[in-house]
Amino acid sequence: MKKNLIILTGAGISAESGIKTFRDADGLWENHRIEDVATPEAFRRNPALVLEFYNQRRAQARTVAPNAAHQAIAEFEKAAHWTVHVITQNVDDLHERAGSSRVLHLHGQLNQSRSVKTGRVYSCEGDINEGDCCPDGGQLRPHIVWFGEAVPAMDEATARTRRADAVLIVGTSLQVYPAAGLLHEAPWRTPIFLVDKHIPDGLPGRVRTFEEAASTGVPKALAAIAQVPQTR
Repeated sequence: MKKNLIILTGAGISAESGIKTFRDADGLWENHRIEDVATPEAFRRNPALVLEFYNQRRAQARTVAPNAAHQAIAEFEKAAHWTVHVITQNVDDLHERAGSSRVLHLHGQLNQSRSVKTGRVYSCEGDINEGDCCPDGGQLRPHIVWFGEAVPAMDEATARTRRADAVLIVGTSLQVYPAAGLLHEAPWRTPIFLVDKHIPDGLPGRVRTFEEAASTGVPKALAAIAQVPQTR
């Protein structure tokens, strides 16, 4: 039976492809306050601004390509005796474009939209504007989990992590909950590997760290994971 590898990825892995991290040093996201573009209240208050913000993010995401870290994860899935599950906080599709086949998006996807009336999800490659409605008559909105909204995929992410034989965390500060809590859902004997340019304090002793960029650190971490014996 193949061993299970859970890979939790955050903004740091996509940043190397040219996608800006969620919050810059000045506290803004692409010159906008988070409260103005990433909350349900913002969408009710100014839907045109929110829709245009995500139209720009969607267009920008199409101009970038998977980097060496995305590619290393996809190649590991194909070559190793592991079942690889990617759980990502990112809303881009770089993991899928690199070739990863099991990707769970915690915070939604830029290339999808959904109805404000029924919640039904649709594919979305172009812009969404006010008045763009789906067949049920509901206004389309980005299929993004905004601040203040539940994370529907969290239960599945937790279930997968509890079956892990190894966990790899890439490019995340482990400060955004509930995703950061997945670190503590892995079985207690399961080794955990962390790749990030800034290693947070207070990590459990079983976490092996690689304090470097994802593109160089992920291949090293995967090489170490390939040697992990089955723990279940």
